[in-house]
Amino acid sequence: MTIGKTFKLGDREVNRMGYGAMQLAGPGVFGPPRDRAAAIGVLREAVASGVNHLDTSDFYGPHVTNDIIREALHPYPDDLVIVTKIGAKRGPEGSWDAAFSADELARAVEDNLRNLRLDVLEVVNLRIMFDAHGPAEGSIAAPLEAVADLQRRGLVRHIGLSNATSTQVSEGRQIAEIACVQNQYNLAHRHDDQMIDALARDSVAYVPFFPLGGFTPLQSSTLSEEAARIGVLPMQLALAWLLHRAPNILLIPGTSSIGHLRDNLAASEIALRPETLDALDGISAAPAA
Repeated sequence: MTIGKTFKLGDREVNRMGYGAMQLAGPGVFGPPRDRAAAIGVLREAVASGVNHLDTSDFYGPHVTNDIIREALHPYPDDLVIVTKIGAKRGPEGSWDAAFSADELARAVEDNLRNLRLDVLEVVNLRIMFDAHGPAEGSIAAPLEAVADLQRRGLVRHIGLSNATSTQVSEGRQIAEIACVQNQYNLAHRHDDQMIDALARDSVAYVPFFPLGGFTPLQSSTLSEEAARIGVLPMQLALAWLLHRAPNILLIPGTSSIGHLRDNLAASEIALRPETLDALDGISAAPAA
């Protein structure tokens, strides 16, 4: 089965295999990395390898990943699309707190612009923080209107939503054009199946975070067995499955290792047969192994 290599993000065509910068910060996405030079090297290797969709936020660190991105890549390649998030902030001990007021959202955009050294942010995802651990219902009208105002002021080109329910996505699309939705989704965490298909019909990008399971990597005997059978790494197969799952899925796996980066990027070349897809599709319904 062949898969498309690119998809529209806003009005920009990007490669479907991108890169997420979260892991470039210190432990717990807080403070500086252990090896800043290595972090810079991973970013440069990613872009040199064809990555043109980079996901970040100024609350990673905070400020750490954007500072590293600027040092590694500025002035940026013309085709590089940097996507950032606002709507959260870090507490003094590293907590993830809501920052949802109009003033907080405006300051977050200004921080991202300054630390990335940009005049306009290509895509800004509004991180919905009614529950920091997952989507929770509640109206997003007020914060999204504030972001739309920043868009009208020319500071933001495109708006996305992160950690959103289907109801919030529908509400958001009545307020502003939504370029992408970024939620947790992977082989074992498939609550957004219907949302992905609906967005695909409207050519809206879906960007799964934690595509490899997050802080606890995916564990599945089926995944390991299928990977061994076709001669790839289990995590490569998990990424390849996502690329086959729907044409609007854009991946942003993160790593602080050039070796892991190369493994991740190679997943975009893996073609999966129907029987492999069928086996992997069953993982979400099976008990963890």
